[in-house]
Parts: sequence; C-alpha cells; structure tokens
Amino acid sequence: MADCGGKGADVWTNGDILHVPDLVRWLAALEVMNQTMSGAADLVSLEPELSVELKMSGSGQIQMKVEISPDHMTQQHSFQFDLDQSYWEGLIANLRSLLAKYPIKGKLNV
Repeated sequence: MADCGGKGADVWTNGDILHVPDLVRWLAALEVMNQTMSGAADLVSLEPELSVELKMSGSGQIQMKVEISPDHMTQQHSFQFDLDQSYWEGLIANLRSLLAKYPIKGKLNV
C-alpha cells in the first residue's frame, strides 16, 4: 500500500507495486546522491501505480515528484515537494532496515 497527499488531495494505491530489487536500486542511488550532494535518485518499478523522482539542486535542496494512481488506466496523480537534507538520513536508514529484514533472494540484475 502507498499513500501520497498534499493540500486538498490524498491518493492511495494497493497491491504488489514495489519489489525488493526496486528498493535496492533506489537505496544505492540515494547513497550516491547523499555522498556527492548532486544527481538524482528515482524509485522505479515495473508496476505503473507508483514512481518517485528525487533531484538535488545546486543549493542542496531536493525536488521530489511522486506519481501515484490506484487505477493507472483511468487516473494520473502527481505531487511535487521541496525537501532538504534533513530527510536523507532517516530515509536511507529506513530503507537499510527494511532491506535487512527482507533481503533480496537470488541475483539482482541491474
């Protein structure tokens, strides 16, 4: 289940929308972005219900775009947020903890 909301809107989607390899790739991109303070880290899934794009600006701010839909055939919902680096450590720590609890099985194809 995933949820994203902003002023006047709240969108939920359910199902198997993310897979462990998606999170492994996102964590790796987040760690590089955190170290270099530049670039992007996108959460991309084979499923069309959810995607997250993170881009670092020159001033250390992060632009976040979330696309989420409970029915990708008839709906499109997009949210944009401005974040700062204070969100980084918690997000990376949470992903590491989640992946330690649910490790990837087999070989990851990057």
